[in-house]
Amino acid sequence: MQLFYAPDIRPPQYTLSEEESKHCVRVLRLACGDTVHLTDGRGTLYRCEITDDNPRRCVVRVVSAEEEFERLPYRLTMAVAPTKNADRFEWFLEKATEVGVTQIIPLETARSERRVFKPERGEKVITAAMKQSLKAYRPQLDVLTSFRDAVAAPFAGRRMIAHCDAARTPEGKAYLASTLRAGEAAQIFIGPEGDFSPEEIAFALDNGFEEITLGPQRLRTETAALVAVVMAATVNGQATAGEPHES
Repeated sequence: MQLFYAPDIRPPQYTLSEEESKHCVRVLRLACGDTVHLTDGRGTLYRCEITDDNPRRCVVRVVSAEEEFERLPYRLTMAVAPTKNADRFEWFLEKATEVGVTQIIPLETARSERRVFKPERGEKVITAAMKQSLKAYRPQLDVLTSFRDAVAAPFAGRRMIAHCDAARTPEGKAYLASTLRAGEAAQIFIGPEGDFSPEEIAFALDNGFEEITLGPQRLRTETAALVAVVMAATVNGQATAGEPHES
């Protein structure tokens, strides 16, 4: 299946962008009568037929549409401090999109290594990963948000903060894979390489967060964030080996 991103699609016809048209006609060598699939990124998968194979403005006709295509049975928001090396954070965006995530909030924290985040490149990475992994839902990528603003923002679900400091609550830090429940909405905060500050941890716990651990290993920021995404998918029965796709 060849999947293209069409956020502004309005059936019955749609014209691919020049970049997508070139990829469709010249790279994939698809022609009139061939079938392609489009998604609006909001859960609808369109099966289409190419009616004009112009490499600059390929036109398709919608044959059928399937709503809520492979919708995740849970909602997961990851709030993660961008890494000093931009490639590592983009790697997380790509892999989180492949595994399954609803929203990603880049966090500016007291110990952040990167305090400037340009979402344009991240948006492209997410779009490419969505198409490559054949998903109809495109994760939301927010702008860089201060830790306090992210904590103060309303969220309808469980909120958790992973940190390496000693436990602050009598219950201690719960292991994420054991405390998550299938079908629930969860928001998980992952700090920078230097971890969250003691003041940030206290602020989160004062605002209803649960403190969690991802296990005894010491993980890089992007690795810890992906581990959390995979744990959520596993708890919800969504983690599978799948079929390999060429990058």
